[in-house]
Amino acid sequence: MNEERLNRLTEQIIAHGLDGVALMPGPNLLYVSGMHLHLSERPILLFIPADDDPAIIIPTLEAMKARAAGIPEERIFAWSDAEGYAGAFQQACAHLELTDFMLGVEALHMRVLEYQMLQRYAPGLQTAHAEEALSALRSVKDAAEIAAMEKAIAVAERALGRIVPRIKVGLSERQVAAMLTQELLASGADSIAFGPIVAAGPNGALPHATPTDRKLQRGDLLVIDWGVYVDDYPSDLTRTFAVGEIDPELRRIYDTVRLANEAARQAARPGVSGRAVDRVARDVIEDAGYGEYFIHRTGHGLGLEVHEAPDASPTNTKPLAAGNVFTIEPGIYLPDRGGVRIEDNVVVTADGCRTMTSFSRDLITVG
Repeated sequence: MNEERLNRLTEQIIAHGLDGVALMPGPNLLYVSGMHLHLSERPILLFIPADDDPAIIIPTLEAMKARAAGIPEERIFAWSDAEGYAGAFQQACAHLELTDFMLGVEALHMRVLEYQMLQRYAPGLQTAHAEEALSALRSVKDAAEIAAMEKAIAVAERALGRIVPRIKVGLSERQVAAMLTQELLASGADSIAFGPIVAAGPNGALPHATPTDRKLQRGDLLVIDWGVYVDDYPSDLTRTFAVGEIDPELRRIYDTVRLANEAARQAARPGVSGRAVDRVARDVIEDAGYGEYFIHRTGHGLGLEVHEAPDASPTNTKPLAAGNVFTIEPGIYLPDRGGVRIEDNVVVTADGCRTMTSFSRDLITVG
């Protein structure tokens, strides 16, 4: 267990009026415990009380990880496939005295299965959303987290740089995505962060397009959104390319998005809200006459999850803090014609903002 992170989590638990939190397998559990556990048909639940040692319900086949993390043996409620998990829930609820307990849960992660088992064996248990407490815990990154993301960025940029010369007219979006995925893994990624978005021509007007068999054609804009995990942390980048000569208006929207990206990166600093950063990018695009075609927020937080707090959106009024890491990715999407997105990863510093990505933002022609 990471004692420093546990101490900060305990502070958040108390500050939010909770008696403890229960964590499902996933990023929050990994953050405080270092345990790589995956969600499956075998329930796992890590309890962090405000005034006692952590405890865990865990299958016997994973119990060694709990011991390695330093959880006391008497607080490891292991269960086997032969006996089932009900007994472990019953024992844990009794041992932790969860009746009349105010337990923070991950509302976006906890399943009905775990919730109902807690309700069955801890009558009177009260639950509350713990997202705000957990988000506050993870939103400021330490030096090791930032270093891991910089490694992931370097791997992603190196891989794209290697395939750009191989992108040709006539290749399909799926073929380009396959080339990129192979190169990402060969370049040092632990895994890809998400299936790469490769969208050409009209498909580029869909921000979350899925690669298809459409072949690249001269005059297309080509949007590539990609990233990898290294040491548990991701990168998430987007660049847009021209396939041969493109229409002057498509060049104009490219230049507009690049200016919006630059303006937002310059605006980000401690004390400035995510909404203000979003507004700067949106103003550039609106002033150019394309406001209705910028159809998503300017950016999202980056950490153990590809999407987390804080974001640069019209609804985020909270001030940014040093150590926040997020994307800046304005875009313009013209239906039936194409789209442009330029996405960088930035970290807020004591007196400004540092762009961690370095791949060229100039319009590169391929094919």
